[in-house]
Amino acid sequence: MRGKLIWLALVGLTWAAMMSFGGVAAETVMLYPNIFHDPPASLERAREFLAVSGPSDYFPPLGASVVLLSVAATVLSWRQRGLRWWIAAATVVFVACEFLFSVVFFWPRNEIMFVDPAGTHSPEYLRQVADEFVAGHWVRLAGGAVTAALSFTALLRWARTDQRQVP
Repeated sequence: MRGKLIWLALVGLTWAAMMSFGGVAAETVMLYPNIFHDPPASLERAREFLAVSGPSDYFPPLGASVVLLSVAATVLSWRQRGLRWWIAAATVVFVACEFLFSVVFFWPRNEIMFVDPAGTHSPEYLRQVADEFVAGHWVRLAGGAVTAALSFTALLRWARTDQRQVP
């Protein structure tokens, strides 16, 4: 039974991590060139375009599922020395690059660019904040890629073990 729970947690974690990374990658190539093309005008267009739904509706629930599944997979597989560090590393990378970095770095910039009333900040300041956002985004993209790779590696390692010897 424990083996099936580990398998399910790893499949779920890998799926969620890859969905998260894929979403960030898609933003990078489809949305960001439009959003950050010519601030502040492009930021205004982005506000209008993303009025009904946007990244803030997609990533928080998905990120929470990555964290919950990675914690569950870590706890369930802790006795598996060849597996636990892959999952623990995926957890740490995701929490550091996707959650903590977002809270500290992205959330204040999102507030400035997309929440504060239009005209609150000078065009020069908005361009600076947009440039910082785009530069910092590469940390988030790299963290998502590493998390997905680590979780997939853990899944492959689990799939290759002899399940009859699992406690």
